[in-house]
Amino acid sequence: MLLGEGEQSELIIAQAQTRFEVSQRVYEGVEGRLRDLSDQLGEVEADLDFKNNRLNSIRAELAETTEETAQGQQSLSTLEKQIAEAQEKIEPEERALGESEEIRTELETEEMNSRSELQRTEREHSRAQISLARRQEELVSLQRRIEDDFGLVTFDFENGVMGQDPLPFEGLVEHLPRAEEVPEDMEKQVILLRNQLRRLGSVSPSAKIEYDEVRNRVDFLTSQLEDSRNAEGQIRNVIAELDLLMEREFRKTFDAVAIEFQEAFTHLFGGGSGRLNLTNSDDLTQTGIDIEARLPGRREAGLAMLSGGERSLTACALIFALMKVSPTPFCVLDEVDAMLDDVNVIRFREMLQDLSKNTQFVVITHNRMTVQVAEVVYGVTMGSDSASQIISLRLEDAEKVLAGKG
Repeated sequence: MLLGEGEQSELIIAQAQTRFEVSQRVYEGVEGRLRDLSDQLGEVEADLDFKNNRLNSIRAELAETTEETAQGQQSLSTLEKQIAEAQEKIEPEERALGESEEIRTELETEEMNSRSELQRTEREHSRAQISLARRQEELVSLQRRIEDDFGLVTFDFENGVMGQDPLPFEGLVEHLPRAEEVPEDMEKQVILLRNQLRRLGSVSPSAKIEYDEVRNRVDFLTSQLEDSRNAEGQIRNVIAELDLLMEREFRKTFDAVAIEFQEAFTHLFGGGSGRLNLTNSDDLTQTGIDIEARLPGRREAGLAMLSGGERSLTACALIFALMKVSPTPFCVLDEVDAMLDDVNVIRFREMLQDLSKNTQFVVITHNRMTVQVAEVVYGVTMGSDSASQIISLRLEDAEKVLAGKG
């Protein structure tokens, strides 16, 4: 089939337009792809710049760490030599101290035995004195009763006056001289003695049994009181030893935490220095702890002079220092990064990653930069039925899925 020149021209024009439209669409697609690649290139360049800066920082830190390690090795060698020399000097003293301790223990045992013997002797002496006094009182009482009841005293009566004849106890009767006059206070003394005798009343036959029971009870309570006093002394010694041990452990822990706090503070703030101070270094059982912070480019100030974000970052430095000295199985942080800027959040999450080798962290946060370094993300949302729903996502698995789709 033959076409005219006009039809051939129209066909050529139509084909050319079709190719042009196809080319234009291809160009638009290529242009869109180019824009996407440009955006990706910008992101890659930004990430590369960040990683280069981080690499330079790590290299600088590595150089400083290497230098500090070399200095530490030299200091360690010096300290080891000093420790060896001190150990050589300490060993004879320790042996002498051990011998002195043994001698002191023996002397304390002898002293304890001597005190026990002394206490026993004093109790026996007291009982003997009481028994002697009681016997003397009984003797005087018996003498008075014999004199009053049996008339063992002879009197010189006048002629015509009859008196009581004494019992025929030869050698027991006392011959009293004749009294020409009675002293003025004699009658008062007689009345007083009679009243005292009347108040004494009759003698109880069970008084000795009751006295023995009470005396045994007193001796038992006295021994118990002495044992309680000895136990009190021992407890006080134990308390003093525990206080000394607590102060030693507190000082050791405080010094370690103070060093770690300085390093954590400098790392989180990108410079500056932080220091822990004791409020009462003379009494470690009653002391408190103050925090002094010097931020980069600023003067040293107390914790109350810092802003909210700076106080939060300082508190994180203290917590991280404690966890470095004594790691815990897990740690819960509730929105501690809420008032931190992006730079501080980067340092904060770097320390989290470093400490996560020994501790599992549960972080409650709304910051996307903190979420990016998490291993598992849990989200809480409200469903259509107004009930809370929990979703979880493991970022490692999500990255594998996205890489597979790409």
